[in-house]
Amino acid sequence: MNQKLKTLMLERVLILDGAMGTMIQRHNLCEDDFRKGFFENHPTPLKGNNDLLSLTRPDVIESVHAEFLAAGADIIETNTFSATTIAQADYNLESAVRDLNIHSVKIAKKIADEFTAKNPDKPRFVAGSIGPTNRTASLSPDVNDPGYRAITFDQLVDAYQTQATALIEAGVDILLIETIFDTLNAKAALFACQNAMENLKQEVPLMISGTITDASGRTLSGQTTEAFLISLTHLPLLTIGLNCALGAAELQQYLEILNKYAKCGISAYPNAGLPNEFGEYDQDAKQMGVHIENYLKNDLVNILGGCCGTTPEHIKEMARIAQGYKPRSIPQFQEKK
Repeated sequence: MNQKLKTLMLERVLILDGAMGTMIQRHNLCEDDFRKGFFENHPTPLKGNNDLLSLTRPDVIESVHAEFLAAGADIIETNTFSATTIAQADYNLESAVRDLNIHSVKIAKKIADEFTAKNPDKPRFVAGSIGPTNRTASLSPDVNDPGYRAITFDQLVDAYQTQATALIEAGVDILLIETIFDTLNAKAALFACQNAMENLKQEVPLMISGTITDASGRTLSGQTTEAFLISLTHLPLLTIGLNCALGAAELQQYLEILNKYAKCGISAYPNAGLPNEFGEYDQDAKQMGVHIENYLKNDLVNILGGCCGTTPEHIKEMARIAQGYKPRSIPQFQEKK
């Protein structure tokens, strides 16, 4: 699988899916949808804990995956962005984490395999989504106590390793550590993934995707794009890239920095423009496609998809545009050819 992915990335731009949360919102789910069959008597409100839907409403998650695959996605992400013991602690559901990850992979693989069977010339892959958690290892949440930390590196490693182990055992093709706002969190995730792979004696390609939080061009923990890259390429990666926070137009200058220095592949999945005053995303597929095409004209990416606000319509437009361009050359892959 590792080699197949590398081969495909040298041949064409691969398409990642769009925003799971945006698609779930279209279903107008209620509290009962997040409890059905599993958590009816749970004392904590659960609406909005989207990872639970892999257990309680797998039909919704299946339909989202199918829509993105039908739109042309080569890679779909599991519904596990917050499926760590740290994130689920807010809902008192740490004990559900392993089941959430395993069932999410099963759903994604089932749909991906169905699409691959229909068209073996376009194999589909499943990326295990590993989100940043709601804790930061580098920054204090208390402005009056800058030395305080709400989480330790070891606690992050334990949580990430539990998730990564379940994702690998369930059969993901890729591990995607995404929406990174704190590089120390990402280092913990990489270490955890490495431990999980060694324990299971199984190698899975790694993707890393960071978040530039504003026009300063830095992550929340203060790193520039170049520093972010340098900090996380001590392990061999399938890709390093950027997602979320910015629209496609705003993200391009930071992709250009990655392109200058990265020896592995580069991924990009920006938001559908910048949020409006209601926190919604107004940029339609055609408008976003104009900016996405600039990535391709400048040979900036190998994997391309969408984050907040992006729908199957956005992914379909990206897939259409990408057909007319070659992927960015990957020095790391070329050297081993």
